[in-house]
Order: sequence, then structure tokens, then C-alpha cells
Amino acid sequence: MTSIGRTRARGIETLSLDAADTRNALSAALVGELADALTDCAKDTGVRAVVLTHTGNTFCAGADLRDPPLPDALVALLRQIVELRKPVLARVTGHVRAGGLGLLAACDIAAASTESTFAFTEVRIGVAPAVISLPVLPRTDPRALARYYLTGERLDAAEAVRTGLLTAAGDDVDAVLQPVLDGLRRSSPQGLAETKRLLTARVLEAFDRDAADLTALSARLFASPQAREGMTAFLERREPSWVL
Repeated sequence: MTSIGRTRARGIETLSLDAADTRNALSAALVGELADALTDCAKDTGVRAVVLTHTGNTFCAGADLRDPPLPDALVALLRQIVELRKPVLARVTGHVRAGGLGLLAACDIAAASTESTFAFTEVRIGVAPAVISLPVLPRTDPRALARYYLTGERLDAAEAVRTGLLTAAGDDVDAVLQPVLDGLRRSSPQGLAETKRLLTARVLEAFDRDAADLTALSARLFASPQAREGMTAFLERREPSWVL
């Protein structure tokens, strides 16, 4: 059973995270299927741009704690989005948590409806937003990010725009994206590819410099006793032992 839905309209390929029963959590299978779909889009000259969206009320709940992807696989997926020689846009009409914000930050343009919410919840289960920092840190306001990384608090869509996590938000996300998609359809494939390369250079520098260290950090933290307690508490719907 596939976890990625695919449709196309006038050169815009829409990839939908379609595992609503797990709140589109990043399982090993979902990460692999999304990577395969992006590879297909890269090869297909009929695709001008890619929209990444979702079914259900959650864009992505972060890593699937029952079937997590290997850190290397998540790094490769995020880099694939950044390096794809076609614009990738996020379309969000629900909640985004933890690793899902890595997907959001890897996209070139991100739009959400006003009811969407966002949170870096890693600290609350005993880990850190390690791998997702590769696209997040270069694209967001550092003072705001310090608060939300350290506390796990929720951001609304307006605050996500202010911090740089989102490009734009509105009551109707499709109305927000309409002029963007129109502009992409009017743009040449070569022009889009080379302009994206200019825009993503600093993000890719972070991957080249930090990916190995952050992958190792992620693996170490997820294997730690505090992370085991945090993940168990989350799955058992209780507070972890360190809450004061």
C-alpha cells in the first residue's frame, strides 16, 4: 500500500503524504516512497514544480517512533528536496511537528492555512532537532528559533511566517499558492533550476559541513535512556519522568 498520492495539473506534480492513520509520521517506508517519487519528478520533463501536501489533519507528525527511518535516509531525503532542480513547495492545512518541519524547511516555498500549527517537540522526548537543523537553521530567525527549539512551544501560522518557517499563510492556502504556481508555470525550466541553485547554496553548505555530525548526534540521542523514557511516555500518553 503506497503512502504517497500523486496527481498532476499543468506541469505541477502534487505529492501527498497519505498515511493519515499515523499522522503522516516519517516511517522508513514513507521516507523511501517519497524519495522515489521525487526521483521520478526529477527525471520527468513534464514536471515544472512539485507541491508537497498531505491527507488528514496533520502534514507530518515527525519521526515514526515505531518504525523510524535511519538518520542517513532522512538526511538524504531532505537533501534531495533541496537539490531537486525544480521548485518544491509545501502546502499545509494542518499540524506540523518535529521532523515534519525539516520537510517544510527543505522546500523552496512553504504556505499554510491559518489553522495550521507548528512545534519542535524533540526536547520533550529527550532528543534534539539534529538532522532537521540542516535546512531549518539557514532559513529561520535565530532568536525566535532558540525559543521554539528549547521549549517545544507551538507556533501559529502567523508566527511561523515571521520566523521564516513559512513563506506565507492565509485562510485559503490554495488562494495563497495560486499566484506562486502561475509564476512558476510562466518561468523557464532552465531559469528555475539555476535560480534555485543560487538560493540553496547556503543550505547545501550546511549539509556538506554538518550532516555527518548531526546524523551521529541523532543516533546517539535516540539510543539514550532519556530518549527511551521520553518515547515510552509519549506512546503511553503520560508525562516523562523529568517533568517538574
